[in-house]
Amino acid sequence: MSPLKRFRMGRRWFLLIPLSIITVMITTAVLAEFLTPYSSTEISLANRLRPPFWEQGGSLSHPLGTDPMGRDLLTRMIYGARISLVVAMLALLVGGGIGAALGLIAGYYGGRLDALVMRVADTTMAFPIILFAILFVVVLGGSMVTTVFAVALVLWARYARVIRGEVLSLRERDFVAQARVAGCSSSRIMLIHLFPNILNTLVVLLSLQVGWVIIVEASLSFLGAGIPPPTPTWGSMIAEGRDYIATAWWVSFFPGLAILATVLSFNLFGDWLRDALDPKLRQM
Repeated sequence: MSPLKRFRMGRRWFLLIPLSIITVMITTAVLAEFLTPYSSTEISLANRLRPPFWEQGGSLSHPLGTDPMGRDLLTRMIYGARISLVVAMLALLVGGGIGAALGLIAGYYGGRLDALVMRVADTTMAFPIILFAILFVVVLGGSMVTTVFAVALVLWARYARVIRGEVLSLRERDFVAQARVAGCSSSRIMLIHLFPNILNTLVVLLSLQVGWVIIVEASLSFLGAGIPPPTPTWGSMIAEGRDYIATAWWVSFFPGLAILATVLSFNLFGDWLRDALDPKLRQM
């Protein structure tokens, strides 16, 4: 077997690790009610700060221990995975949809419209994301809907810039000129001829931004500007354990590990998807 084939097979096997983590996250998020006998919000002070099962004082009834309120840590992490997944999915759909539409329109028409959209996108990207999201959440109040729109309002600019660059190249191709000669309207050219050609780029962007959205949502929850308690989120769980790092390290450690594993898995999957969908990289 040639070295190139061995390298490709190694990459395929390595991809199983992030795919397995992503699959576990999605499965636990969907089946959260059936995977644990505990409530994610019920307080039990008699069981507060129980250690993981392998440490003295721990038990298999709470495998990863409990938090300062006596809630099962594994249960809250499972429900937190659902929150992270839902926020990421909705924010990407809203922000990605708006950004792709504006990038498609700006790239096709060009001129002043293109300049206006790009200057707004530049301004949005220049503003600190966390500060912008905090101001948005503080003004409107913390909730899942507010968090989703706060992230989407910053996320759209990234999609708009990339999609606009793709459209600027595609609109000069022969098939677009032929569509104009055939009498196709601008909307038909954008939807039927241009959009399918940018779909691969859009899918790769979506996969690469999942981890970024999860980090932003966790950061907002950590700062108290995200989804309000008692709804479990990974960021708020880390914040709850920061005063117990020396005595109850597991309260912050395991949610942080979940964020690390999930974000890294989505980033690795996005890199692989980019290589798989790019014809130039496939030839290389």
